[in-house]
Order: sequence, then structure tokens, then C-alpha cells
Amino acid sequence: MKIPIDNASAIGKIVRASRKAQKIRQDDAAGSIGVSENFLGKIERGSESVQWGKLFQVLEGLGVQVIVDVPENVAANLNESASNKDKL
Repeated sequence: MKIPIDNASAIGKIVRASRKAQKIRQDDAAGSIGVSENFLGKIERGSESVQWGKLFQVLEGLGVQVIVDVPENVAANLNESASNKDKL
């Protein structure tokens, strides 16, 4: 299911719903993912100031995949940038 994300609170709701759907307590989820319960709580509450790396660690740990839908011209620039790196 595709869900538009336009703020931290939207990600928090997804994280919380994913954890609850798996019937995992917050402390157990945090422990198995390798983050603190406090950090997981911050994400679920939609805190604006979380570490990106840890956020993606939580998303992966709960089986949430992040996909960014970009316009074609952006995708073309990404492909061009990758090609230029390969030439170096």
C-alpha cells in the first residue's frame, strides 16, 4: 500500500501501526532493532529531530520499505550523476 508522507508525524504513525500489527511491544521492538525505547518513542510521536540512519534502521527492522516517487527529469539527472561517477 502506498501512503503519502509529508511530515515526521506521518512516518511516526506508520512505524507505530507496523509495530502494533506485528503485536510487538515498544520496548521489545526497540531492543530487537538495536535502538533505545526512547528513540523509538520519538519516531512514533513524529519528532522532527531524529537521526536519519537510526530512522532507516527502525523502518528496516519493522519491514517498512521507503520508495521515493520522483519526476522523470529528476530520475534522468540521477542516472547521469551515477554515470559521471563511474567515469572517475
